[in-house]
Amino acid sequence: MSRLEKLRDHLDQKQLDAFVVFHPENRRYLSGFTGSAGCLIIANKTAYLAVDFRYVEQAKKESPEFDVVQIKGDLLDWLPEFLSELGAKKAGFEADQISFNMHQKLSKTLSNKGLHIKLIPAVGLVESIRVVKESEELKFIAEAAQLADAAYDQAKSLLRPGITEKELAWVLEKFLREKGSQAVPFDIIVASGTNAALPHAKPTEKALGRNEPVVIDLGAAVNGYCCDLTRTYIIDNGDKTFSKIYDIVLGAQLTAISNIVTGMNGDQADRLARTVIEQTKYGDAFGHSLGHGVGLETHELPRLGPKSLDVLADGMVFTIEPGIYVTGWGGVRIEDTVVMENGKVKSLTRADKKANI
Repeated sequence: MSRLEKLRDHLDQKQLDAFVVFHPENRRYLSGFTGSAGCLIIANKTAYLAVDFRYVEQAKKESPEFDVVQIKGDLLDWLPEFLSELGAKKAGFEADQISFNMHQKLSKTLSNKGLHIKLIPAVGLVESIRVVKESEELKFIAEAAQLADAAYDQAKSLLRPGITEKELAWVLEKFLREKGSQAVPFDIIVASGTNAALPHAKPTEKALGRNEPVVIDLGAAVNGYCCDLTRTYIIDNGDKTFSKIYDIVLGAQLTAISNIVTGMNGDQADRLARTVIEQTKYGDAFGHSLGHGVGLETHELPRLGPKSLDVLADGMVFTIEPGIYVTGWGGVRIEDTVVMENGKVKSLTRADKKANI
């Protein structure tokens, strides 16, 4: 069944005549269009890609299965009339992509023009299809993972006292681009010493020192598909605290990797690693979820965390990334991008986990 057919099944279930897609990654997933603006209008038997003048030719090349239409004037004036011409009475829209102001303007246009179309908010229709990856998607993610693995080999050769966090981050980004990655999917994190206590630290002018944690979190992208990978290192390890915390985090990650199975929900998966950490005095220092889905976005479904009811199934790609963060000392995070395959976890990123440099 094609992606559009799967989406139309959802539309039938919700009794929608049409569905409007603004989310860039959802737009790309369904149509192949990589432009930065435009929307899809999916009806029961037709599919349109609406773009402004800048993207008409690109849209025709990238989305041959869609009827490309040029938006005339303001989108919020144009769209209601287009939906009316389609005969839509109930039109769904991505509630998390349209602002309150946009919704007000659409509603006002419908009222002013006397168009009797009911706007129906919907969340996660396309994302629920994207969550299970097709073979070609897995191929692209695996290629991105190989690039990320290679970047860590490069990182280990550069880790030395004196190099700054910013310098190391830039060298790694340059390496990834030269080896074939598209623009990195998120800003590379290099955080050393006390900066490593910040899960989303930004590289600074701080120079790396001996006997302190160095967290490096990076990703690569191939044909739009991402990976996400974190390793933590120490130069000349003379810090017993580091060795203790590193072993706890590694044990938590390996426990999750070994025991996550299909049919388990995100909360249960998170609990596998969290229990290992909570058995130590660092339970409160693991403040984020165990993982998140990876694909066209670095954060998508499924979510592996407390209270997550997302059920894990073969073909899903996500991260497993426990961490411990101690204010005034630093932190340790170990992260891999994995895929559910034959009921179990298979790691796509394979950079070694030897921390000592």
